[in-house]
Amino acid sequence: MRELYEGAEAEQRPKSLADLVRTEDDHAYKEFCATCPAQNIRMQRVLGAAQRAFERCTRRSVEHALRAALRNVLAEPRPPGDLVCEYLDRELTDIEGWLDQDRASAVSRGLNIGLGLGAATGTLLLALPLLAGRPALALLGITLDCGDRWGLLGAFAAGGVGAFGAVLSVLGRLRLSADELAQRQAAGSGSGAVPGRQLARRMRHEGVYRVIVGWILAVAVYFVLSGGIVPVFEVPATTAQVCGAAGAGSAAGTGTEFWGFWCAIGFVAGFNERWAFGLLRRDTAAKGTKTN
Repeated sequence: MRELYEGAEAEQRPKSLADLVRTEDDHAYKEFCATCPAQNIRMQRVLGAAQRAFERCTRRSVEHALRAALRNVLAEPRPPGDLVCEYLDRELTDIEGWLDQDRASAVSRGLNIGLGLGAATGTLLLALPLLAGRPALALLGITLDCGDRWGLLGAFAAGGVGAFGAVLSVLGRLRLSADELAQRQAAGSGSGAVPGRQLARRMRHEGVYRVIVGWILAVAVYFVLSGGIVPVFEVPATTAQVCGAAGAGSAAGTGTEFWGFWCAIGFVAGFNERWAFGLLRRDTAAKGTKTN
């Protein structure tokens, strides 16, 4: 479960490419290093990146593939050097694709876990004031009238729905862009510089941050609109109307209009794609489209 959440731990005893070579193939391996030096270095880099992979199965798969490729290359009789180099280039391209998918998995899983934690935190922030807020205020000698209670309930409802709107916004933007995001989160020019565990940890923090932003934005929009500071919308039901209708036949309908309006406002505020803009670059996608 820990590896599912955080990814595989770093290898305690890192291996080199020579460790994958059988003892009887040592001489042939030296000849290979002299014949295909570029492919040898590339294989060393792939093996090093695999030992920092997010999933343990990726590490095993890459190691087995490299060991099999080396045995094919070092087998007797060996083909000409140019054919060996061409064969290794194709094999390494496929293996590097596995590592790209592993980094994308680290980013996606970390972000999904972060969004889940953020959503759970938002639900907790919504439930605690509703359940414990009134008794806590009573202990302080503070009493709330009907309008105050409905106003606070509207703020918490808008914030909670705004948090889920932020989750949906990020998931919608990330739908086809996990590979791009993995490359952007990696340090340096090579996308394999950052270990998978670190990528997942970054994205967990990013996911929680996005949900909190959606929550705060929705609450801010609620207070701006409910306070009449920016009279953009005509509120279908104010707290005074809801409380004034108490005991009347229209009370239920008025309360439904109140909840529906502010939940919709909170969701739209949290879904605002400006807050997901820093996660994925639109200009990069647009340039890629133009290039294609």
